[in-house]
Amino acid sequence: MSPEREQGPREQGPREQRLGPVVRRRGQVQAGTTDQRLLDTTGPSDWVHQDPWRVMRIQSEFVEGFGALAELGPAISVFGSARTPPDSPEYEAGVRIGRALAEAGFAVITGGGPGAMEAANRGALEAGGTSVGLGIELPFEQGLNQYVDIGVNFRYFFVRKTMFVKYARGFVVLPGGLGTLDELFEAMTLVQTRKVTRFPIVLFGSDYWQGLLDWLRGSVIAQGKASGRDVDLFHVTDDIEETVALVTKEAG
Repeated sequence: MSPEREQGPREQGPREQRLGPVVRRRGQVQAGTTDQRLLDTTGPSDWVHQDPWRVMRIQSEFVEGFGALAELGPAISVFGSARTPPDSPEYEAGVRIGRALAEAGFAVITGGGPGAMEAANRGALEAGGTSVGLGIELPFEQGLNQYVDIGVNFRYFFVRKTMFVKYARGFVVLPGGLGTLDELFEAMTLVQTRKVTRFPIVLFGSDYWQGLLDWLRGSVIAQGKASGRDVDLFHVTDDIEETVALVTKEAG
C-alpha cells in the first residue's frame, strides 16, 4: 500500500498518511515519504531538532554513559562549586578528600569541571585512583578538567544525574551553589522515597551547611513539610577521615 492514501470522491473521511506506526490526517499530512526524506540530501534539516530525534539522542547518551561506567567498580560522587579558587582551603580539602577516597578503594566521580570538582579529581589521580568527570553542555562551556581519566559529556541534565546516582555508592558534598544543591536534594529525595537503596550523603564543611540545617529544622520540619527523621538522611562533618569512614561504613 502506498504510504499516502488519497480519498476518492465516494469515500468518507479525511486524507490520511501512514508513516510506520504514526497516522497523519488533514493538514498534518507531510510531503513525500520517510525514505525519501532520509535519502534526499537537499531536503530540510530541521528534523534533527524535533522531539523524535531527541529521543534517539537521549537514548544514545544513556548507552554511552552505561558503557563507559559499567565496569568502574565502587565509586563515590563528589559535588561542589566550580567557583572554588585553587588557592583556597576548600580546594585543598577537595584534593585531600579525593585522595582519601581513592586510597580507600573508591573511584571518584565529579561533574568534571573546575573548582571543587577539579580538586577531587586531582586528589584521586594523584593517589593512583580512577578519576571520572561527567560534563554537561552549557552556554558557558567549561570543558573537563585535566585530572579526569574517564570523561563523558552530556547534553541532558537528567541523563547525567542518572549516572551520578547509578554508579555511586555514596555522595560527598562540598560547599557549592545551585548545581550542588540540585544534586544534593535530588539524592536526598531518592533516598527518602526509597527510589534507591539507602546510601550515605556526607556534607563537608559545617560552617557552610549550618544555615541549611537550621532552615530544614526550623522551617521545613517545624511546619510539617518533612519528617524529623529526614535530617538523618545525611551527615555533616569537618573531618576528612570521618568523611571516608562514613561512606566506607555505609557503602561497604
